[in-house]
Amino acid sequence: MLRKMETSTNNDGLLLPVTEEFYSVQGEGHNAGSAAYFVRLAGCDVRCPFCDSKATWNMKNSTLTDIADIAARAAATPSRTVVITGGEPLMHNLAPLCEELHKQGVKIWLETSGSHKTTGSFDWICVSPKTSRPPLDDVMSIANELKVVITDTESFHFAEKCAMKVAKGCIHTLQAEWDSRETVYPLIFHYVLEHPEWNISIQTHKILNIR
Repeated sequence: MLRKMETSTNNDGLLLPVTEEFYSVQGEGHNAGSAAYFVRLAGCDVRCPFCDSKATWNMKNSTLTDIADIAARAAATPSRTVVITGGEPLMHNLAPLCEELHKQGVKIWLETSGSHKTTGSFDWICVSPKTSRPPLDDVMSIANELKVVITDTESFHFAEKCAMKVAKGCIHTLQAEWDSRETVYPLIFHYVLEHPEWNISIQTHKILNIR
């Protein structure tokens, strides 16, 4: 079921505002290189100036989509893995979608800023916190991966503050803001040498020119 977005959200979670769906390869973070079905939801109250998905900010650029249809398309892919991203996906009730996906044996990876409470059950949670709307401690405590975007030397201080909030075993990654990558990646490189608990994340999907 599809219909153009008319309201800001759908609280029962049976219809979700989808900007796009596509089958591709995860381009960044710990799971980079793995095939997955991407579901990009609309709506974001974080609105980073360096965001590469600004079309998701406007809910009118989405279509309310039945979660059963989303789950069926994800389950039909060879990977049987879905990445729920945005926008900020936790602005929406994801519990019904997670239940439908798990019912069909689909693994669920979540990409979030961590600024809203979680709804649903996930196999992997990647929190990419932003200073404009700091992450909630409850979300940080269940993160499998902490991925911090680095724009300058001050970003490392923010990264370390966030690292204090995640559980033992959470993977730490640092990723350069794309437009500043030529100057920022050398900083990250040297930082990781001095702080080996951190890993480098590269946006390989941009290098490969894929979605």
